[in-house]
Amino acid sequence: LGITHSGHATTYSRRMLGFSSSPLLALSLDSAKQLAIVLVIAFVVLTIVSAMIIKKITTKIIMVVLFGGFALGVWTQRTNLQSCADTVRAKADVGDLSATNCTFFGADVEIPGVSLPG
Repeated sequence: LGITHSGHATTYSRRMLGFSSSPLLALSLDSAKQLAIVLVIAFVVLTIVSAMIIKKITTKIIMVVLFGGFALGVWTQRTNLQSCADTVRAKADVGDLSATNCTFFGADVEIPGVSLPG
């Protein structure tokens, strides 16, 4: 059957392992060159497609980080806005309609005073 035992080693014939007795696929030089060209073109196409996908993913990540940073900045400044509004409201309650200075993102912002027609 093609099995020989020599000590502990066992040898199997090609037929028992499922190989036919015909020669394996052989490529000629021209076939190998054509296959290489096809593979190079396929890899170039895959590289371009991958670059486009990665660019889209990278752009999405950058936008999420950027807008997330803006949202975090505005969220942290909300107390300054509330404090400014409270100051303007308190001044208006006592009849003081003069300009008020507030800070937003570290910059001074002037809320102009209001003059009542009279």
